[in-house]
Amino acid sequence: MDVKTGLFYLFAAVLLFAAFRVITARNPVYAALYLVLAFFQASAIWLLLRAEFLAISLVLVYVGAVMVLFLFVVMMLDINVDALREGFWKHFPLAAGVGALIALEMAAVLMGGFRLAEPKTAMASGPGTSNTLELGKLLYTEYLYPLEIAAVILLVAIVAAIALTLRTRKDSKYVNPSDQVRVKARDRVRIVQMPVTRAAQPAAAETPAAGETKA
Repeated sequence: MDVKTGLFYLFAAVLLFAAFRVITARNPVYAALYLVLAFFQASAIWLLLRAEFLAISLVLVYVGAVMVLFLFVVMMLDINVDALREGFWKHFPLAAGVGALIALEMAAVLMGGFRLAEPKTAMASGPGTSNTLELGKLLYTEYLYPLEIAAVILLVAIVAAIALTLRTRKDSKYVNPSDQVRVKARDRVRIVQMPVTRAAQPAAAETPAAGETKA
């Protein structure tokens, strides 16, 4: 076994362990951190396969952006984990059925083998060849229409998210940003003339009660 095969088994073992801990960790923050570890191991495996562009994209997009957002949301929200686990056994049969179905589909695909058709555009290979350049050529020639369809779907999702966020709510206080930009100092601070304070008047001497003599 050479060094490359040993590194592959090492990264694969750590990846399987991290993926298992993602679904078994009790703390959601630990689960998100284990998912980050799984992403790093997957990117290392892609580096062994000489897919540098995919490895760097996985680290930058998922680890650098998506997982940071997940950690921010999980740590800022007060999530009651015990309340989420109350319905575990209630939904377990449905989850087990879906998991078994996915496992059977993956087994059918793996046992049947991968019968991939040869691309129409041949990719060049060699020591001085950039796989990122060749991947871009193949992506924008052979798979141009699927790429455009995926871009349209993502655009619709972005527009829908913005529309749901900017809808007017009756229970929220809204301030027009243009009014905040055009505000002046005199609109925020108002000087009010107050009368000069006067010294307090001395208290009147108390009159002695009936039957009492003043010393």
